[in-house]
Amino acid sequence: MARHPEEYTGVEVYRRLLGYSFSHWPWLVASVLTMVIVAATEAGFAALMRPLMDSGFVERDQSAIRWVPLAIIAIFAIRGIAEFAASYTIKYVGRMVVKKLRSQLFDHLLRLPVSHYDGAASGQLISRLSYNVEQVASAATESISILVRDTLTVLGLLAWMLYLNWMLTLAVLIIAPVVAVLVSQVTSRFRKISHRIQRTMGDVTQVTQEVIEGNRVVKIFGGEDYERNRFEKINERNRSLHMKMVFTHAIHLPLIQFIGALAVAFIVWLATFEAVIESVTVGTFVSLITALLLLLNPIRRLTNVNQMLQKGIAAGQNIFALLDSDIERDQGELRLERARGDIQYRNLRFAYGPDKGDVLHDINLHIHPGETVALVGRSGSGKTTLVNLLPRFYEAYEGEVLLDGVNVNQYRLADLRNQVAYVGQHVTLFNDTIGRNIAYGSLGDVSEADIVRAAEAAHAMEFIRHLPQGLDTPVGDNGVMLSGGQRQRLAIARALLKDAPILILDEATSALDTEAERHIQAALENLIRNRTTLVIAHRLSTIERADRIVVMQEGRIAESGRHDELLERDGIYARLYRLQFEGDRDV
Repeated sequence: MARHPEEYTGVEVYRRLLGYSFSHWPWLVASVLTMVIVAATEAGFAALMRPLMDSGFVERDQSAIRWVPLAIIAIFAIRGIAEFAASYTIKYVGRMVVKKLRSQLFDHLLRLPVSHYDGAASGQLISRLSYNVEQVASAATESISILVRDTLTVLGLLAWMLYLNWMLTLAVLIIAPVVAVLVSQVTSRFRKISHRIQRTMGDVTQVTQEVIEGNRVVKIFGGEDYERNRFEKINERNRSLHMKMVFTHAIHLPLIQFIGALAVAFIVWLATFEAVIESVTVGTFVSLITALLLLLNPIRRLTNVNQMLQKGIAAGQNIFALLDSDIERDQGELRLERARGDIQYRNLRFAYGPDKGDVLHDINLHIHPGETVALVGRSGSGKTTLVNLLPRFYEAYEGEVLLDGVNVNQYRLADLRNQVAYVGQHVTLFNDTIGRNIAYGSLGDVSEADIVRAAEAAHAMEFIRHLPQGLDTPVGDNGVMLSGGQRQRLAIARALLKDAPILILDEATSALDTEAERHIQAALENLIRNRTTLVIAHRLSTIERADRIVVMQEGRIAESGRHDELLERDGIYARLYRLQFEGDRDV
C-alpha cells in the first residue's frame, strides 16, 4: 500500500539513505580515515600552542622555537593532502548514490501502472528524479563528511581541553544544552519549508513542460500573459520559501556563534581569578583558548548540517514514497509465444476507482480469431476503456478478460503485451531517428531491410526518401519535425513491423489527407488480414467493411452486427451514421 511522504520518519529515511552510501564502503572507509587525519591536525595545532608559548616565549628555549614552526608546516601539509582525499572520495560516493537513485526511480517509472500516471503530475515526477535526488545525495554523503570530520574534531579538541584543565572545560560545556534546544527548534522548520520548496519545484517543472509541449496552443490563443502570470506566481512562491529557509539559517548561525563567544568570554573571565592564574601556565591558557576558538567552526558546521539533513530527509520522503508505490501486478506464469487472437469479455464491470462510478457495466463480448470488430459510440461510452483492459493497462473489478480461453491475468505481462500492436490517433514518437522509431522495442531483432519493408507498406517511404538522411533523420521532440500524417504513417509502420496477432486501431487514419488515407486503408487491409483487430472508430465511414460493429452507450453494449444489418435495424448506429453522413454531405 502506497504511503504518504510525510508518513516516513526522519530516522527511517536517513537509515535508507545511508544504505546507499554504505554500498560503496571501500570509498567511504577511505574517506572516514582521511577525515580522522584532518580532525587530528586540528587538535595537533592547538596542542602546539602550549610548547610554543611556554618553551619558546616564556623559557626562551631555542630548540622549541626552531621545531614548532616546522611542525606547523608539517601539520598543514598533511591536512591538505587528507582534505583532498576526503573530499574526492566522499564526492565519488555522492555521485554513485545519485546515479543509483536515478536509475531506480527511472526503472520504477517504467513499471508503474497506467492508473498512477492518470493521477500524478508529470512535473512532480520529473522533479523527484532531478531536484530531489540531488538533495538526498547531499544528505547521504556530504552530511556524513561533516558529521564524521567535525564530530571527531570536536571530540579531539574537547579531549585536549579536558587534559589541559578539566574545570575550565566543564564550565564551557554548560552551553551545550542551549545549543541542543536551538537546533531542535530549527529542525522541524527546515523540514517543513523543504517539503514546500520541493512541491514548488515540481510546479515550476510542470508549468514549464506544459508551455514547451503546448507552445503552439499558447501562441495561437494568445496565452503568453496568462502563462507568464501563472509561472510568476509559482516562481515567487519558490523564492519566498527559499528566503524563509535563508532567514532561518541566517539567524540560526549568528546565535550559535554568539553563544560560542560567550563561552570564550566566560573562560577569560574565569582565568582572571587568582586560583586559576596560579594553576594555569601561559602556554596552557593560550592552547585552551586556541582549542576553544577552533571548536567554533566545526560546531557551526555541525549545526549548519541540520539544514542539509532536513532538505535531504524531506526529499528522501518524496523519493521513497514513489519507490515504494505499487508497480504493475505481474503474477502470471503462463508463457505465450503467439496467440490465436480469440478474445472474450465475460460479465465485465469496471470503474477507475472505488469512489467513482462504473465506466463499464456487464460487458459480454466474444471476438473470434482474425475477426475485425469496430467499437463505436459517443465520447465517454467506454470504447477506449474496454480496449485498454486487454493489455492490462487496467484490471477489471468484476468479470474477466480472456485471451485464447485463458484469463489475461495468468499470462506473463510482457508475453501478453507482445501479442498486441497499437496505432492511435495521438502518435507518440521519441526524440530519435525515423528508423529507430519504426523499430522501437525491437532494435536488435530487425534489419534495415525489415524497417524499409514496413515503411513501404505504410506508405511512409514516399516522404522518407525525400529527407536528407532518410531513415537516419531525427524526428525531434515527439516528432515535431514531421506533419501529423507523416507521424501517423510511422506509427502504422511500427505496428506492421511488430507483426503481432492482435491489432488495436484508435482512429488510425484521422490525420491523413484523402489520397494518403486511401493508400493507408489498403495497407491496413493487408495488415489486419489473419489478425484479430479492434477498431475504435469515430468516423463511421472507415468501418463499413468491419466483420462486426459493436455500439456502446453509457458503458454498455447497445447494439452489435454488420454495417448493413445495423442500418436496417434503424437504431443507435443508424442515427449516428445519418448524422455523420449528413454532416459530410453538407461539407
